[in-house]
Formats: sequence, C-alpha cells, structure tokens
Amino acid sequence: MIELIAFDADDTLWHNERLFYATESQFTEMLAAYHSADWVRQRLLATEVKNLGHFGYGIKGFILSMIETAIELTEERIGGVEIQRIINWGHEMLRAPVDLLDGVRETIEMLAPDYKLMLLTKGDLFDQESKLARSGLGDHFDAVEVVSEKDAKTYAAIMRRHGITPSHFLMVGNSVKSDILPVLEAGGAAVHIPYEMTWAHEHVESPQGEFTRLERITELPAWLRR
Repeated sequence: MIELIAFDADDTLWHNERLFYATESQFTEMLAAYHSADWVRQRLLATEVKNLGHFGYGIKGFILSMIETAIELTEERIGGVEIQRIINWGHEMLRAPVDLLDGVRETIEMLAPDYKLMLLTKGDLFDQESKLARSGLGDHFDAVEVVSEKDAKTYAAIMRRHGITPSHFLMVGNSVKSDILPVLEAGGAAVHIPYEMTWAHEHVESPQGEFTRLERITELPAWLRR
C-alpha cells in the first residue's frame, strides 16, 4: 500500500549528467597541454569528492572544484582568462533549459491524483528549486525535500517528518547508491530506473533481486497497479 512516491530529480525527471560531462570535456581540452584527459578527469573527480563536505553536490561545487584542479594541475600557471572561462561554464549550466526525460510529464500527471508525490533530491537548494519551477512539474508535488546527502538516516527522518511508515514509502531514482540502497536500509521500497550515464562517484555494485528495475519511467504506473 504505497501512500507516498518520492522521485529523484536529476537524471530521473530531467537530464542533468550530460551537462556535467560536456563541461568536463571542455575542461580536459583546456588542460590538454598539461595532462591527458583521463588524468584530468581522475584528478577532478578526486577534488570533487574531497570538496563534498565543503560545497555539497551541484554545479557551484563542480565549478569550484574545476578551478582548484586547474590551479593544481598547472602548478598555478593557469591564467585569469581561463578561470573566467570556467566560471562562465558554470553560468551556462545554471541557465541551461530543463529538459524532461521522455514520458516524465505524462507519468507524473497520471500518478498525481492517486498518490502523494514528493521531489526528493540532493544538491544546491537554489538550483534545484529553480529547475523544478522551470520544469512545469511543481504543481504536481505535495512536498519538496532538497538534502545534503541521501543515506538511510536522511530517508528515515523524511518519512517521520511526513508521517509515512516505511512500508508505505516508495523512492524512484536512477542512482543505486543514493536512491535505492539507503531506502531499503530505512525499510522503504525502491524502483531503479537507469540513466544513460552515471557520475563515477555514484557507481556501486548493484545487488540482484532486492528491488525493482524498470527501463523507463512510463512503466511505473503499470508496475504500481500490479
């Protein structure tokens, strides 16, 4: 008896990782005279992970990590022009149109009359609220939760805050690490809908048989009816 369905936002409802990948490719080209693309990507990822405790998830932390990585990998030879270019990439990412995945709007509109819907995502509050407003989906959600981390403790707290017992809670998302495993640990149910690409930090071994995996979000209403 599912009462509340929580949806991840980035790469579950709208495209996101492709923006990061495209910007990262520009970044590796900028530093091509200093290091190989693979090494630049490795160092950038290490810096991003190190900085999560300072900047959290999202575009702003990504840009700051690129600047820090550029300074490190060029041994402080990077110039003001290049730093400004990195900042401009961030502005472009923040202004990028919200591109919904196929079938998202129809699925959300189909489920909204029968279930309480929640947007449950991590990242920068201002950016995520802006994307939700621009997506045109905001009126269909009964609650919005933007959290700094998705772990079992966070999910349990959200269930308590909204008066939902774990057996009545369903999380839908593209990340096994963030959207699936901690929800199961907290006693809820989860549906995994893979995306075409996943940030390296979100990669994790996926256990078999412990949760449902659907190919696309349009399959969710039929799965719920079953």
